[in-house]
Amino acid sequence: MLLGAIVDAGLPLDALTGELAKLKVEGYSLRAEKTQRADLAATKLTVDLQPSALSFPHLSDLLGAVDASDLPPADKEKASAVFQRLAEAEAQVHGVDAASVVLHELGSLDTLIDVVGAVAGLRLLGVEQLFASPLPLGRGEVEGAHGVLPLPAPATLALLAAVNAPVSEADLSGELVTPTGAALVATLARFERPAMTLDKVGCGAGSRNPAGRPNVLRLWLGEELAASRNAVLLVETNIDDMSAELLGYVQERLFAAGAADVWFTPIFMKKNRPATMLSLLCAVEREEAVVRVLLEETSTLGVRVREVRRHEAQRETFEFESSLGPACVKVKRLPGKKAQVSPEYEACRQLALERDLPLAEVYRTVEAEARSRLDPKP
Repeated sequence: MLLGAIVDAGLPLDALTGELAKLKVEGYSLRAEKTQRADLAATKLTVDLQPSALSFPHLSDLLGAVDASDLPPADKEKASAVFQRLAEAEAQVHGVDAASVVLHELGSLDTLIDVVGAVAGLRLLGVEQLFASPLPLGRGEVEGAHGVLPLPAPATLALLAAVNAPVSEADLSGELVTPTGAALVATLARFERPAMTLDKVGCGAGSRNPAGRPNVLRLWLGEELAASRNAVLLVETNIDDMSAELLGYVQERLFAAGAADVWFTPIFMKKNRPATMLSLLCAVEREEAVVRVLLEETSTLGVRVREVRRHEAQRETFEFESSLGPACVKVKRLPGKKAQVSPEYEACRQLALERDLPLAEVYRTVEAEARSRLDPKP
């Protein structure tokens, strides 16, 4: 379905076939046809296997085929990561190690084409980032090499659980997410919906055509909005019954959970009661982690979250061997301006202790020597 959506979104089938030829395997052909699913137009892509088609029953077989190909290194890395994740999920389900697990149906040439075709096809479409909505879970049973299994398939659930994927309930019998599809999304995508301009939508048709519901996978193509790249979350809560020691510990936990900055503001609450407003900035994807810390480690009953925009200067960390020893500075760069240098406290503190020098003197030495290296005079 993903290959069908890629072709439906504008990638010529010949281009996809030509890229897959770099795998240097034979015994298959690709066929794309326009069709409808519940009156929704879509492209159905079929991988036709010949009787002589090779199988790849072990992880090493799939990785070997990818490694022996002429695909770009980035495609090899992504496809191998998908297969590794797929094998690890199967191994977890069956209680064996990933190297020895037998992939059965997942070890067919069809799986190799699906995964490599998706990786290469997205690249050819110019996709730089992939996002996914919650995946629908079907119900019922499916028969495989190990007999009748419940749906969603055990390997599918293991793959989605490994990345804490959001899922949704679908009132539909049958397999809606296959292990291969779950491995692709879990490896290549983030479960977010970014702010974007929508340019094109491709629809890939599934094999079944249930009444009343289009069995399609939709691929949205567009450009991420510039504002969303600067977006961070401001998370705040008011606390009036915790000691400074406990709040200091909470700050440490929040930084460990991915907060970019944490600060405290003295405030007055009802009845003129002194209190503390705890504020933090974090990336959108870290919201759940930092909120969990706040709810578990503080007395608050709730937190406020809102999106804000942040403009950042170009910055980097510069490590070098100073006259006093190993040193480190933060470097801030602005267009047309000289670099601004700020020595790192911990590195300077260590040098001050080792050399028995005043910390301020170490700061001056490290800053001057960093500037001379970053902005050498002719």
